[in-house]
Amino acid sequence: MALPAMAAEPAASLGYEVKPWPAGQKAPELRATALDGKVWALKDLRGRAVLVNFWASWCEPCRAEMPSLQALAQLEGEGRLVVLAVNHKESAATIARYVQTTQLSLPVLPDPQGALARQWGISVYPSTVLMGADGRVRSVVRGELDWTGEAARKLIGPLLPPSR
Repeated sequence: MALPAMAAEPAASLGYEVKPWPAGQKAPELRATALDGKVWALKDLRGRAVLVNFWASWCEPCRAEMPSLQALAQLEGEGRLVVLAVNHKESAATIARYVQTTQLSLPVLPDPQGALARQWGISVYPSTVLMGADGRVRSVVRGELDWTGEAARKLIGPLLPPSR
């Protein structure tokens, strides 16, 4: 019996692809100041799953997936999952307008020169780096994903710390 066309298509045809993080490669340092002035560092987030989303307001797929990233962060709670939104090469004023207009509540980390994106090897937007509660990077999702859907749950579940 033939599979339906949708089931047989790779994830890339759905708007995203999952790339495994290279074995043995450590995560680059990430220490950045959010728009609200809070300093975020990966080393301080041990014990929680972390998603580092690289995005820009000019990127339609980035804008389309942002509400589901925010919903995921709210659903899991900051004690289990932190979503950091790293903005690629936009001015603080542009980012602030976007945040205000969309009521985005995720921590937004400006990357005005693209240095963080380069360190992490990001060249496709949006891209989201998935890190487990143990601090190890597992994979990178390149492209738009519904972070509240079943495909995302399968990716996120193994990253989360055990429930208490």
